[in-house]
Amino acid sequence: MQEARDGLANVMRLSEEDLRERLPSGRQKTFANRVAWAKVYLTQAGVLESPKRGRFHISERGQKILAEAPDKIDIKYLERFEEFQEFRQASSKNRTEKVTHTTESEPSSATPEETLEQAYQQLRDEVANELLHLIKGNTPEFFEKLVVHLIVAMGYGGSVKEAGKATRKTADEGIDGVIKEDRLGLDAIYLQAKRWEAVVGRPEIQKFVGALHGQRAKKGVFITTSRFSKEALDYVGQIDPKVVLIDGTDLVQLMIDHGVGVSFVAVYEVQKVDTDFFIED
Repeated sequence: MQEARDGLANVMRLSEEDLRERLPSGRQKTFANRVAWAKVYLTQAGVLESPKRGRFHISERGQKILAEAPDKIDIKYLERFEEFQEFRQASSKNRTEKVTHTTESEPSSATPEETLEQAYQQLRDEVANELLHLIKGNTPEFFEKLVVHLIVAMGYGGSVKEAGKATRKTADEGIDGVIKEDRLGLDAIYLQAKRWEAVVGRPEIQKFVGALHGQRAKKGVFITTSRFSKEALDYVGQIDPKVVLIDGTDLVQLMIDHGVGVSFVAVYEVQKVDTDFFIED
């Protein structure tokens, strides 16, 4: 990214003053922020590819776009690609349905707090989509390690070292590992982790439940990068043992909530007037 920023700054002939400009919060430089988001959008549209961590290059699609020499490549241009449409739709899926659009003739009726919350949700959705994209592009082994870190971050499995040992492959078909429910190991949770693109249907869940019965297990967690069919969701609501299904959307939300694979860029404190302070005894 640093090489990309330096190259772009040179091509765009940005001045030192341009490069020093910061966002209103003062915590991040505007140019760096915009380059980072441009990289996210271009990657989601298949214009850039990331062969490994910290590296990216132009894709075959990107080369074709350059050959066409469009006047401008912006969000509207990228929406011609199905992958980018899905990315944008997923980003807006979890937002509040009541979104007030601002035009020159129709000013926004949203309060500052509502505007802030909508912006926060948009940023969170975009981070969630990038996380899922990166997970799907990694190896199954990486996915298993990610699951371990997440489970531990959520308070299960003791330490990462203990959980890592517990999640080794077992000889039982349909079970990828076992972790402690608590640090004392009073109960066990059986795991199945599937880095899939296809929908996980009821047969896969039935196989997992069968493996649980074979272990006399009471609790299981099935985690996938894709999603579950309606039949699978209905099935787990009617059975014993207790099985929790975590799809790709839930997975990345849990990662954000528990600080796995993400880092804080800025923290905003919203304050209000303390009216009691101004009341005299």
